Amino acid sequence: MVSALILVLVGIASGITTALFGFGGGFVAVPVLVWADGYLGDDAARVAVATSSVLMVVGAAVATSATPRPVLAELRGSGRLVALLAIGGAAGAVAARHVPGDVIAIGFVVYLVATIASVTVRPGFLDAQADGARPLPAATGLPIGAVASFLGVGGSVVTVPMMRRNGHRMAVATALANPLTLAVALPATGVFLLLSGGRPPGAAAGFAGAVDVRAAVALLIGSLPVIVYLRRRGPRLSDAAHARWYVGLLVVVTVAMTAALFS
Repeated sequence: MVSALILVLVGIASGITTALFGFGGGFVAVPVLVWADGYLGDDAARVAVATSSVLMVVGAAVATSATPRPVLAELRGSGRLVALLAIGGAAGAVAARHVPGDVIAIGFVVYLVATIASVTVRPGFLDAQADGARPLPAATGLPIGAVASFLGVGGSVVTVPMMRRNGHRMAVATALANPLTLAVALPATGVFLLLSGGRPPGAAAGFAGAVDVRAAVALLIGSLPVIVYLRRRGPRLSDAAHARWYVGLLVVVTVAMTAALFS
């Protein structure tokens, strides 16, 4: 009961970050899932990534459906990008199946640290660009999808900094991150459900392949109502404040994941 309540509360936090910052299902949930399924040992990280992909599909789909159509219209002509995101998502999920869980967990932390350094040191993220918004190059879809699904960080952790440097306001970049994340998470989830090799040894009831269904349900109970509400009536942040909060959350999740690894 205590674990379920914690997961619901984390789901609420995940809903807030999904609605306001474009990430949540994987980014926020992975450290908590590593903790919740820690009794599985080395399989805990694999289960966390697999379960987070389910959360990303549902959360990103709900957030996308609640996004204003004029914002989504900025993705017109991005069919090749979306297709390559999907291919990369499937490839990353297959790769995650064949490496030790510790590699995924450590890679998650290393990637976040590198991202924090990039968005704070390099120009173009914290400071607004004035030369107009440009679409993401289609060729970036394959590496974005592969990294996002392999590490379970969610496509938004990769796409938001890239879109920001391409001139998008934070409100638009975080909103568009949800449909792009959906393109990554759908095939990745299919791989985890169909090719995960069955339930991890010693797993309790409530698993579908490597996906912890009960944990996913608890997280979604907390997150979905929050996503719907905030996408429609969320607070209005200045562009600079939005960017700073984004970086702050990257730091918080990095610390949480590091603590989960050494607990």
